[in-house]
Amino acid sequence: MSYDFIKTERQGHILIVTMNRPEVYNAVHVDMHNEMADCWDTFAADRDLWVAVLTGAGDKAFSAGNDLKATASGVPPKRPMTPTGFAGLSSRFDLEKPIIAAVNGFAMGGGFETALSCDIILASENAKFALPEVKVGFFAAASGVQRLSRYVGRLAAQEMMYTGRTIDAAEALRLGCVNEVHPHDELMAKAMEKAEQMCTVSPSAVKATKRVLNDLYKRDGMADSIAYSRKVIEDLRQTEDFKEGVNAFVEKRAPNWVNK
Repeated sequence: MSYDFIKTERQGHILIVTMNRPEVYNAVHVDMHNEMADCWDTFAADRDLWVAVLTGAGDKAFSAGNDLKATASGVPPKRPMTPTGFAGLSSRFDLEKPIIAAVNGFAMGGGFETALSCDIILASENAKFALPEVKVGFFAAASGVQRLSRYVGRLAAQEMMYTGRTIDAAEALRLGCVNEVHPHDELMAKAMEKAEQMCTVSPSAVKATKRVLNDLYKRDGMADSIAYSRKVIEDLRQTEDFKEGVNAFVEKRAPNWVNK
């Protein structure tokens, strides 16, 4: 995969994606949204890729969010904005492979929403987070309202979103909008360690789990979601990974996952 505004690297079953506009703190414009959408499409379709790690270039920023200067410049993008939303993720509910956000610096506005659109968030001790859109007359419309209120509770989310204030990594961990905080120079190693840990379990089972989690956004209640889970588990039973997991357990050996 070759792009102008992001970098990609494969390590075994892991795809590393780096938002690569450090000169503007990895702010995202339309062409970058589209590149990221294409990257996630390719990731989803590649049977040999099971987990992705997303980070930002440089030491200061994961992403500053929406590139307002690019928007104001009037320069037309190469093609229309992807329907899959901010960073190709915020409105994407069909990606069944997990993404780990390695937040290496500040994640502001759409940058925070991008991290919230991932499945696991690891933060550098230098990371900072905010949804400051109200300060410039907007609001967190790229899933920030919905996701942050689900993760930290409505009261805490409202206070952050109504004031636009910035929180540091320690407060983010206390609130519950990051999973772990690590020393800055250890962040990527810890993210890769987490990704490798996820590669030891059944990729088919992980995809089935995320399919049900994605579907929760469309369901009205617990009963509907549990009924849907029963349908998904029947699909999972037809995979080679399901049979391999059972056989490996019975035979007391390590499973050989094939992601199909």
